[in-house]
Amino acid sequence: MSSQDSSARLLIRPLSLEDLDEIQDLHHRCFPGMVPWLRHELESHLRIFPEGQIGIELDGRLVATSSSLIVHEEDYIGDHTYDQVTGKGMLSTHDPTGDSLYGIDIAVDPECRGMRLARRIYDARKDLVKELNLQRILIVGRLPNYHLWADKLKAPEYVRRVFRSEIDDPVLNAQRSNKFTAKRVLSGYLPKDDESKGFGVLMEWLNPEYVPIDDELPSRVRVASVQYQMRALDSFEDFAQQCRFFLDTASDYRSDFVIFPELITNQLMSLVPSESPGKVARRLNEYTDEYIAFFQKSAIRYNVNIIAGTHLCVEGERLYNIAYLFHRNGTISKQYKVHVTPSEAQWWGISPGDDVEVFDTDCGKIAILICYDIEFPELSRIAMAKGANLFFVPFNTDIRSGYLRVRSCAQARAIENHVYVILSGAVGNLPEVDGSDIHYAQSAILTPSDIAFARDGVAAEATPNVETMLVHDLDLDLLRRTKRTGAVRTVFDRRKDLYVVRYRSGDQEFEA
Repeated sequence: MSSQDSSARLLIRPLSLEDLDEIQDLHHRCFPGMVPWLRHELESHLRIFPEGQIGIELDGRLVATSSSLIVHEEDYIGDHTYDQVTGKGMLSTHDPTGDSLYGIDIAVDPECRGMRLARRIYDARKDLVKELNLQRILIVGRLPNYHLWADKLKAPEYVRRVFRSEIDDPVLNAQRSNKFTAKRVLSGYLPKDDESKGFGVLMEWLNPEYVPIDDELPSRVRVASVQYQMRALDSFEDFAQQCRFFLDTASDYRSDFVIFPELITNQLMSLVPSESPGKVARRLNEYTDEYIAFFQKSAIRYNVNIIAGTHLCVEGERLYNIAYLFHRNGTISKQYKVHVTPSEAQWWGISPGDDVEVFDTDCGKIAILICYDIEFPELSRIAMAKGANLFFVPFNTDIRSGYLRVRSCAQARAIENHVYVILSGAVGNLPEVDGSDIHYAQSAILTPSDIAFARDGVAAEATPNVETMLVHDLDLDLLRRTKRTGAVRTVFDRRKDLYVVRYRSGDQEFEA
């Protein structure tokens, strides 16, 4: 037998950008009058979820294609449109934490119908769902013969008759043969689909091998924000004792997170005098080991994840402003302040960090944006694109105008990125510390601005310039649902065909 005879004629494989021309030609022939995938859309599909983009090749020619993404079923159980579920064709609605594979199209070359190519794609999707341990596949079936019956039957009755085998519909019949069941009829799903009169049928296939995961993340998270009074200290133990009070209180309230303000250890500067503010700031590094040991032990002892404000550290002869995250399992993460204010550079000679970290915690992904960093929307876009739903903002401002910059930008970031933002600021005075003498703060917990959330987008806020602690529950399921179904969709309605945020991490470049 020759090598040509032994090679596979039919190949199921992932799609690639090189397939664009064949995909567009196939879509034109399968869906007359509808716009096929464009280059920037296919690029987005392959970047976001390459495993879900499947094609079939016959004798080297592309004869079938399909696209899919991962979603949460409860977000799309009600009425929705094709544009809503696909993020206007960009698959920006893909959520790797979802429970369902949503198939958005299958195209089969008309010349190859009868070869069960659609069934092969459905089988490939089922294999993917089993591999990813998803609960189901969701699809919306077109009704290509409905236009022949539209003047006689309403769409739900048409679907019922198809399921009773009284009317033939090639799409619904194919999906039924692949063990899909109907959930509901959607109106306006594809307004430009004249054959279906815009209707579609939401259908479901349940994964018989699905195994529930025991370590699923909580749907609600309790956060505590400390509005901390800066005061003169006689020792590190004085500092630890004051922090210990708030940690114990946050633990009593069964908080999942507690956050302290930026530059909280500047109180210790009075204990390390030197001839210049820059040298004093560097001497704070002498307390780094005690600082880390205290908060690491406290996170375990009080069973709470601690964003321990920020601390000035010397690394490789450079001084950095670093926010430490002490996980309650004992691990430690840190975020370097990316944007250094003019006063930080002037007084202490602080160097900037170079990356936006997003941290995996036992309550989901979080980001820490240190004070000035929240005033740069690009960093928040990057953190959101990396999956963070909670932005923690330790800040340190001297007067009300400085505070309002942080507060106003934090509220904007909550709306732009559809996230919760938790601010913690310092109050009180340090007369003997240059560059950190007075403080102004009104700590707050901010939400997106929509009907489902608190009035004014403020879940909780402190009395200005009074030492206190806020405690509030944040609903992560509500945040996720309203991201797609809210009055506006600031995450998914961005015009990424006009503008994007590109950033570098190490030697790699990414897009947010």
